[in-house]
Amino acid sequence: MKGNVSTIQLKKPVIEKLKKAKEYPGQSYNELLDRMAGIFIRMRERNQYDEFLHKIQQPKMRELWDNREDEAWEHV
Repeated sequence: MKGNVSTIQLKKPVIEKLKKAKEYPGQSYNELLDRMAGIFIRMRERNQYDEFLHKIQQPKMRELWDNREDEAWEHV
């Protein structure tokens, strides 16, 4: 296992945040950081998917919302 382990330096405030973020007392920082990184990656992927959906929906939304009938109601 020695070849698979690395040492990283963290500032004390980051360590304090990690302590507060633990899901249970015996959780290692390795487990916690692995879980946090996985969540972050999934969130980023989801955000990219949401942005993609938003972009492909924009033309249809413009078609539905930018029309003379709706504009007429704005001035009533």
